[in-house]
Amino acid sequence: TNDELQQLATELRDRIIKVVARTGGHIAPSLGTVEITLALLNVFDAMQDRIVWDVGHQSYAWKILTGRNERFDTLRQYGGLSGFTNIHE
Repeated sequence: TNDELQQLATELRDRIIKVVARTGGHIAPSLGTVEITLALLNVFDAMQDRIVWDVGHQSYAWKILTGRNERFDTLRQYGGLSGFTNIHE
């Protein structure tokens, strides 16, 4: 439902803010792409279709929602998730 999507968007923003506050990086681009990320995942197949982001730090919600949430705390850390898009993640 629309309410559930709004709640998920809020949770995504909270997660991004908490992690980026600790690990550093650009936060505004990722916060600005939360709803479009939800829309893209609703329309496209994340495992088959290719999505191109303008800059990597717009992809944080995408990373969380496509199987990397458990590792998101390692964002921009040695051995952790990249702060940019990475085809090998």
